[in-house]
Amino acid sequence: MQPQDWTVPGAPVKGYVWPAAPERGAVLLSHGVGEYAARYVERYHALIPALVARGYSVYAFDHRGHGQSPGRRAVVDLNDLVEDHLRAREALRGLTVPVFAFGHSLGGLVTAASASRDPRGLAGVILSSPALLVGQEEPAWLKKLAPLLARVAPALPVNALSTAHLSRLPDEVQAYEADEQVFHGKVRALTAASLLGLSERLWDMYPRWTLPTLTVHGEADRITDPRGSRRFHDLIASPDKELHLEAGGYHELLNDLPREQVRARLLDWLDART
Repeated sequence: MQPQDWTVPGAPVKGYVWPAAPERGAVLLSHGVGEYAARYVERYHALIPALVARGYSVYAFDHRGHGQSPGRRAVVDLNDLVEDHLRAREALRGLTVPVFAFGHSLGGLVTAASASRDPRGLAGVILSSPALLVGQEEPAWLKKLAPLLARVAPALPVNALSTAHLSRLPDEVQAYEADEQVFHGKVRALTAASLLGLSERLWDMYPRWTLPTLTVHGEADRITDPRGSRRFHDLIASPDKELHLEAGGYHELLNDLPREQVRARLLDWLDART
């Protein structure tokens, strides 16, 4: 399933669109750390083909330093990624169908930050295992040191992301580990520090959130904290909000044991709002 090129004006990223015909809606997809957009065609349980088959055109781009986009590999300031996401949304303002935003993991935080800054033009948001609550187990001195470390050594490897809690399906874990387009190294200092800072700043903004929202998270996720999804769900003011915490679920729910049910839930949620 080959995409068409899509340009995000003002953003140094490689963009793609998978058009649907007939079209009932559009989804702006934001991938996680180390990933790339096209991984959601065959992996992440073929989410993009499923959306297109259901009538949703999918727009996506590789984050800076990821996939086919330029930049130092996985060395990113999340504040820049939020600006890119806002530019992408601006480019979609002319569409005549409802536009939804989907974000997974780090992409979930970027999506939440973008929607918090400016909800205009969005018909709803889907957050998949979002990295909303970061650094809860880290000591206070390390959190204070993080911005300085990011400035003096932005590419310093600081935190390993284990694949042990990616999925309970061995073939999915093996496919992830064998994927040469995925960045497999440790999280870099700039990425970690900006992730921490952005996640902390957003909590004061969530009580003003009124967009229709679906949040899904595995209760056994050890890569992103499911407590963040629960706290977010409880805080937002949206009258249309759903939280699905999958018992025993790992980080990539669409690549985990309940993937068929989770995918159906996402698609049905979109259909009910178009």
